Amino acid sequence: MAIQLMINGKPESVDVPPNMPLLWVLRDTLGMTGTKFGCGMALCGACTVHIDGEATRSCITPVSSVVGKKITTIEGLSPDRSHPVQRAWIEVDVPQCGYCQSGQIMSAASLLAQNPKPSDSQIDDAMKGNICRCGTYQRIREAVHRAAELHKPSAKSARLNGADETGDAQDNQPVETVGAI
Repeated sequence: MAIQLMINGKPESVDVPPNMPLLWVLRDTLGMTGTKFGCGMALCGACTVHIDGEATRSCITPVSSVVGKKITTIEGLSPDRSHPVQRAWIEVDVPQCGYCQSGQIMSAASLLAQNPKPSDSQIDDAMKGNICRCGTYQRIREAVHRAAELHKPSAKSARLNGADETGDAQDNQPVETVGAI
């Protein structure tokens, strides 16, 4: 029986077992290889996608649980790398090996959608489930701050919305990391 999904704004029909992890539907059935397999246990974050805007580990998400929901993969974040997070990642030169980066970007985009001006500790908290074996955590944090700047409304609209123009300085605290996998 075919399962109907909405992926990156487009309807997709897949004939897979309902308990198949979304990760394998994306990669093996639909050929969307931007979402990476890392650990298979939702511990590393390489497989992060958005389900109705929330960062979700696709390696443990049964495809049947996302029917009727909007799924966004790294391929769907923007067609031309114009999303503020993608632009910031390139500008700050975050990737080293790059393997974890699609999951990192998806987690950062979800954070900024919920909190457009996160503090260092909020970034660290939101990103702690994404492991970077190359240790680019400082650049990741810098890129999240840069993406927040790129996504800012114009100064005029910020004033109209009562926003403070002074901005907060980064507190340059160490980045919390988790063990290597």
